[in-house]
Amino acid sequence: MPLIQFASGGTGKDGIPTLDRPRFESVEAAGRWLQPRMPVIELELGSEARAYPLAILVWHEIVNDVFAGTPVAVTFCPLCNTALAFDRRLDGLLLDFGTTGNLRHSDLVMYDRQTESWWQQFGGEAIVGELAGSRLTPVPARIVAWEDFARDHPDGQVLSRDTGYPRTYGSNPYGGYDSVDSPPFFPAANEGDDRLPPKERVVFLERGEDAVVVPFSVLEQRGTVEIAVGGERLEAIWVQDVRSALDSGDISDGRLVGSADVRSVETGERVAFDIPFWFAVAAFRPDVRIER
Repeated sequence: MPLIQFASGGTGKDGIPTLDRPRFESVEAAGRWLQPRMPVIELELGSEARAYPLAILVWHEIVNDVFAGTPVAVTFCPLCNTALAFDRRLDGLLLDFGTTGNLRHSDLVMYDRQTESWWQQFGGEAIVGELAGSRLTPVPARIVAWEDFARDHPDGQVLSRDTGYPRTYGSNPYGGYDSVDSPPFFPAANEGDDRLPPKERVVFLERGEDAVVVPFSVLEQRGTVEIAVGGERLEAIWVQDVRSALDSGDISDGRLVGSADVRSVETGERVAFDIPFWFAVAAFRPDVRIER
């Protein structure tokens, strides 16, 4: 991996502290501080559900958790708007992740504390070190409004602000970043790819060599879009009234940008997907198809 592709994010290794012993609270308790349309990452495994508020993840980026017996890493890169969860098990190893302080194409570069290999958050692939070329197994996750999670999962668990770190959870350190036509803070490949505005959100699906995006502007207008990718038939579904975590200085005042869900047409089961900014997809998958 050419070193020229990496840029320092200015924080240094572990300068953005991950949450390694996360605490959780009830929906009732979390409702005392989370506002209705604030965004949370929702994970469902079996009959259990957890919410990880972006109001917390924007400050920590990685949560090393064990949920429903599965070791997971719940990750969020504010610069690319990539919210992804991965199984932390790989070939007999149990990995836990930290932040390198570096970026590649403006995206979070993680490291595992077991081998010190570097991992690209976008795609979950090891790119430097002993495990280079390995890929983590994605765990289906999606961004929803807090109110919707609380309605659907009244007995769910919610990541607590009791993290041990003095942070103003609910504030956004990237105020004003979420402007559709503005470039990323840090360099990214193919920034001149103007098929879409740099920070338009897209539904991104990758299956082997095949990759496709559905722009939010298209999905909002149509409501649902059927997609064929890697031999799978999937349906992207528009989810309205979810606030941006990267707009206003106060996340509860962020503009409504919506979200998405993706399910198998055959089974109705939720699948792994992402809703990054377009510039990130153009950097990592310039061969991507755009569904219009």
